[in-house]
Amino acid sequence: MKRFSIGYRTLKTAVGTTIAIALANYFGLDYYVSAGILTILCIQQTRKKSLHAVYTRAVASLVGMLFAFIFFELLGYHPIVLGLMLIVFIPTIVSLKVSAGFVSSAVIILHLFDAQHFTLALLQNELSLMAIGYGTGLIVNMYMGDITSTLEKYRIKIERLYTEIFTEVAVYLRTGDSLWDGHQLIEAEQLLNEAKSLAFKDVENHLTRHSNSYYHYFDMREEQLEIIDRILPKVTTLPVVVQEATLVANFLDELAKHVHSGNTASLFREHLEAVRKDFALMPMPKNHEQFVAQASLYQFIEEMDKYLVIKQGFKGLDIKK
Repeated sequence: MKRFSIGYRTLKTAVGTTIAIALANYFGLDYYVSAGILTILCIQQTRKKSLHAVYTRAVASLVGMLFAFIFFELLGYHPIVLGLMLIVFIPTIVSLKVSAGFVSSAVIILHLFDAQHFTLALLQNELSLMAIGYGTGLIVNMYMGDITSTLEKYRIKIERLYTEIFTEVAVYLRTGDSLWDGHQLIEAEQLLNEAKSLAFKDVENHLTRHSNSYYHYFDMREEQLEIIDRILPKVTTLPVVVQEATLVANFLDELAKHVHSGNTASLFREHLEAVRKDFALMPMPKNHEQFVAQASLYQFIEEMDKYLVIKQGFKGLDIKK
């Protein structure tokens, strides 16, 4: 059984529905309970989605009232006429790209059908229901909790995993043996997917913002993880331990201590260049196994340079302590 929990969206739906029905009842509107239904249909995950929901539902409802007036007043208030109207109405709102508002518009249309007569008072009643229902849903949904602290927790977890990965690889390079099962790679991928989804939601919650620094940060880490996934098999299956492995292990130990949101990639690229020069001073391989090991390690540092270039292109996060 899933753990019972009440989220912001649930609370906003409950509060918004209550307010909408109370307001509609206060103003003496017919079908006042429907104001709550219209509000429920407007509560979305983000502010931008809520605005779009109100737009599609308002347009669909207005078009629905126009169709209802034409069909019902000309052909009569009969179920067959209702069905004929829907046959024309649904493709129309699809072509207008407001089909998401069909259920809301159906509520209004059925009110008109139930009244059996189209009057100015009925029109005013339905417009008032729409204003209260959609307006309440939009206003209530303008409140969105701050998710910066949650994004920061994801950042810390992901950086810790990267540190563990580099540390474990360094241990293997020194000893040629390790009990590491690589679970950090799977966990990091999962956390990155969750973090990017949450960061994108934050963008949707700001009407004038089109990007999120955390989203770019997690996207950068995801690119780096792809490189790590690609090159790990080359250094975790070395046929023999060679001197160059110690140089790489020392570099990874230092890199593991500085996995953070700041940008120090240029310094580590200089460190990596020094490792390349030290490689050139090492003796030539004496057999095929040493040759394979040295080649794999050299390819590893070349890929690590790409890893650092990705980080160098990121300006860093402005972390508020």
